[in-house]
Amino acid sequence: MHVGGCACGGVRFEIDGDLGPIQLCHCSICRKSNGSAFAANMPTPAAAFRLTAGADLLREFETSPGKHRTFCGTCGSPIHSRADAFPATLRIRAGAQYVSTDYMRPDPRLSAYSVALPGGGVARLRPADGPRTAAGRP
Repeated sequence: MHVGGCACGGVRFEIDGDLGPIQLCHCSICRKSNGSAFAANMPTPAAAFRLTAGADLLREFETSPGKHRTFCGTCGSPIHSRADAFPATLRIRAGAQYVSTDYMRPDPRLSAYSVALPGGGVARLRPADGPRTAAGRP
């Protein structure tokens, strides 16, 4: 059993089962949504997630078509994200756990990169491509 919640303590949850390997996403939307250089996510079956407090505090924002991010409306802590294309999976924010993160190890093969394009839009690169500058160079 894994437990977690938000910074103010208003939202609390339990996860019954194993968490997937930690995944780091460096896309511009994840960086902005988490206020960090990347988002640290742990996929878990949606059926294993149980909210134990704060349902009325949760807010959701659709950051791109079909991608929903859930956070505490009081303190702003990100809780999880979900994609319409994968309804059976939640991506739990690693920092929302009430446990030591010593056991969490990122899988470098699962990182994502993106760059903002002139005039708007985002170019997504395969992880094997590595991060690029706006000019397209590594």
